[in-house]
This record gives sequence, C-alpha cells and structure tokens, in this order.
Amino acid sequence: MDAIVKFANQSQGRDRIFRTTQYACTLSIYLLRKNTERNDLVSKLKSLEATMNSGRKLLRLGNTITSIEAAKRTMQLSDRVLCLCLTVANINRAVYFLCDNVVWARNVGLINNIDKERWSLNASRCYFFSLVMNLTRDIYAILLLMVQRGRDRRFRQKMDQQLHNNPEVADVVIPQLDAFLFLLLESLRSHPDVALDVLKNTCDLFIPLHKLGIYQTHAGVVGFCGLISSLIGIVTLVQPKLKIKP
Repeated sequence: MDAIVKFANQSQGRDRIFRTTQYACTLSIYLLRKNTERNDLVSKLKSLEATMNSGRKLLRLGNTITSIEAAKRTMQLSDRVLCLCLTVANINRAVYFLCDNVVWARNVGLINNIDKERWSLNASRCYFFSLVMNLTRDIYAILLLMVQRGRDRRFRQKMDQQLHNNPEVADVVIPQLDAFLFLLLESLRSHPDVALDVLKNTCDLFIPLHKLGIYQTHAGVVGFCGLISSLIGIVTLVQPKLKIKP
C-alpha cells in the first residue's frame, strides 16, 4: 500500500495513470466502434480520453526543463555511444515537450496566432527521433551484454550443451544463427530492465509512426501499443530496479 501511495504522489506516477487510462480508452473505443448498443459508452470513453489527454499535457508543463537537465547529465557519461544516444534523445524530448506545451496553450486559448497542426507535427517528429535514439541505446546495451556473455566460459559451455541437446533445431537452423538467438534471449532474460525498455520503446514507436504517416495503422494498434508501454512505465516506476540505467 505504501508503494501505491508513493507512486500516486509522484507527478510521473500521475502521468502514467493518465496515460494508461487514455490509451485504454482509445483501445476500447476501437473495439466497440461497431457495437451500436454501446454508443453511449463510446461517447463517455471519448470524453474520458480527451480529459486524460488534456490532464497529461498540463502535468508535463515543466518536462522541458527536466529533459534539458537530463541532457546535461548524459553529456558527462564516459561511454561515447551512450553519451551521444541519450543526449540526443533528451534534447529531442525537450523540444517535443516544448512543442506539446505550445499545442496545449493553443487548445486552451492562451495563444492563437500559431499553426497548431505544424507544431503538433514537429512534436511527433521530435518524439520519433527521441525513441529512435533510445532504441539505438537499447541495441548497444544488448550487444554489450551479448559480448560479455559470450566471453563467459561457463555460459559458452551451457550454450554448446543446449544446442547439442536440440539436434532437430540444429539440422534446420544455421548453427551460428541458432547460437546468436540463444545468446540474445539469454542476455535479455538475465537483464529484464533492458528487455522491458526495448518493448516499451518499440510499442511507443508506433504512435509517432502513425501520426507522421510513415507507417499507417489504426487506432486499435495505437491504443494497444500505448497501453502496453504505459503499463511498463508504471512497473518501472514502482520497481526502479527494472528501469534501465543510465
């Protein structure tokens, strides 16, 4: 119970709850779209979705500064690949929040003389590039784990034994590919923080891809992917050890 109270008291925790509710509504609306008997429920879900979206934008008004501070910290990393990926991701995230704040200000009538669609498109572009850099960091982390695992003599013996115990697989699949996949899966299994971050960023990627028209899908996929990534965000916030570092 204490963990739940602590989670709910965090601004990130409230944003995760709002985000989860928003995308759960998006998915539910898509699933109920053809059910004429549920029109009233769909209308309520649409209203709730819009409310959650507006609430999230209000909660994120200070996130531009937070992302800039995060970029300053990642610039100090000794690993140049991590430094580059995380710094570029945080800078794009800062610009994304800035554009998103401008769109919010336009929606509530604080400013009028701007092109809302253009700012929204720029926000999606920055969000997309931020996710690409985060996924690049994830791939780099996985490669490091695989190299580390591959140099472990005991793990190599376990891998050889595992492959020899599956002759049917060895006959069908290229041995080197089979060994690579085994090493990949074992590396992810032993580091759930990396696996969760890959899944989260991959799910999130469908959102800007759809908005930018790079990969057109439908609201059901967007809602499902957003819901999964939001739930992972809640898990990593409740259990910090499952959040990838740095």
